[in-house]
Amino acid sequence: MKKRFFIILVLLITFLFSLRLERVSAQESCDSGCNSGDLGCLGKLVDLCGNKVAQLHGQANTLSNQIASFNAQIRLMELKIQQTKEQIKLLGGRIDQLEVSLQDLTKAFSARAVDTYKMAKTNEQVFLLFSSADLSKMISRFHYLKEIESYDQNLLARLQSAQNTYKTNKQQSEELEKTLQLEEDRLSSQKAAKAQLLVATQNDERKYQQILAQARAELEAIQSIIAGNGDETEVGGIGEGQRIASIIPGASACSSGTHLHFEVVKDGGHQNPAGYLSPKEVIWDDGPDGPFGFSGGWQWPVNDPVRITQGYGMTYYAATLNYYGGNPHTGVDMLNNNQDSTVKAVRNGTLYRGAIGCGGGTLRYVRVKQDSGIDTYYLHVNY
Repeated sequence: MKKRFFIILVLLITFLFSLRLERVSAQESCDSGCNSGDLGCLGKLVDLCGNKVAQLHGQANTLSNQIASFNAQIRLMELKIQQTKEQIKLLGGRIDQLEVSLQDLTKAFSARAVDTYKMAKTNEQVFLLFSSADLSKMISRFHYLKEIESYDQNLLARLQSAQNTYKTNKQQSEELEKTLQLEEDRLSSQKAAKAQLLVATQNDERKYQQILAQARAELEAIQSIIAGNGDETEVGGIGEGQRIASIIPGASACSSGTHLHFEVVKDGGHQNPAGYLSPKEVIWDDGPDGPFGFSGGWQWPVNDPVRITQGYGMTYYAATLNYYGGNPHTGVDMLNNNQDSTVKAVRNGTLYRGAIGCGGGTLRYVRVKQDSGIDTYYLHVNY
């Protein structure tokens, strides 16, 4: 019995050790490089890093895992950039060869076209008869000219094929250049997002967990407010553009810093505020969410210059950092970049002042009930 148990234990340890070796091997492969021009090697590394990103993304519930996930994403994008550059380089060599080939074929075809034109201007039978010493030579020359004609047709076909290939490769090269620019932009965003995370959390696990708890508590509070569970007091009618509150400076209940969370709700459902706010030039935070457009006709709730710190939906904080437990961000976060704390009503309506418990504190907000059946909410404010 002991012997049997010992054998099972050895097999189990061997299995776990082999898994660890595979994981280490994949890690080393993902982090390793490839020789210049080795697209096969780069393709394998891209696949390995892609698998690693997916694995780490599912484990990113701690700061260290989140940083590891960022590092893997950055490495993956670096490999994709290297892969795209190699493809552009390879295409560039083909295009250079095609240009030389096109020039040679065009020159040869132009020369043949001139000869053919000269022959066509002369009566072929008379030309052959008087330019040949005897009948046998005339027949030989006739066959020779036929072969020249066939050569001309083949040369034309080769020229057309080379032109088509050249055009296709040029288009592919231009598309790869666009892809490269997008990949480089994404790499910059990922590096900026990692730096932003380290600044926000001060590279401290406790701080990171505190931010996560605040964000999820805020989402729960917003859902509770929309459900009618906030402690609200009706103030009365309010006009478009009138001051209704001020943004709380610094951290407050369920907020790690100064900002207005602006929310639009219609028939109990969240709406993207960008579709209601009028087009405006804004300042974007150093994150990967913006820029995005504004297409409505409403006034803005804060004065210019407006700075956007987070958008609506599956933002970087929602999708990448999982701040809201897999849920989207339900509003747009903004502030005045000159520290003007004024908050204004975006439309006419009835003003309510409210509060609700959030993260051990009290989250203050105001609501404007509009005649159109839309409610707008303004969170993290004083009134």
